[in-house]
Amino acid sequence: MKRTIIDASQLELNENVVSIKRVVKVVKGGRNMRFTALVVVGDGNGHVGAGLGKAAEIPEAIRKGKEDAIKSMITVELDENRSIPHDITGKHTGASVLLKRAPEGTGIIAGGPARSVCELAGIQNIRTKSLGSSNKQNVVLATIDALSQLKNPEEVAKLRGKSVAEILG
Repeated sequence: MKRTIIDASQLELNENVVSIKRVVKVVKGGRNMRFTALVVVGDGNGHVGAGLGKAAEIPEAIRKGKEDAIKSMITVELDENRSIPHDITGKHTGASVLLKRAPEGTGIIAGGPARSVCELAGIQNIRTKSLGSSNKQNVVLATIDALSQLKNPEEVAKLRGKSVAEILG
């Protein structure tokens, strides 16, 4: 998975809390309750990241999740109609997410966790299908895995030693 270092201080970031879970640890004195927040951040212009924050209070967990998401941001290749350049499948543990490019006017056809990643990445036309596990954290990370594997036609042509016209057919 390619991870490019992005200076998040120059980006106008939006955040979306995908899930908040209450986690309980049973100890001798009783139950310790903490919270886990899965947060997706993006600028709506090809940069997106996801992070997990854990704390005793929900706002603190969200803040930590946002910081973690900023650290793990990736750059997404978009084509001229704000879709992805080609179809791709991303995997993370038991979850697989199929991303298919779509023509102008299609909109975002995606389930909850994959939708939030696509919206914050700035994708406007895409079709997705979540396969395997429906665990929100794994679906988000599988979607980000797929987006990080995308290559534009110029990169593919350079790798293969061909012209862009030959690649596009």
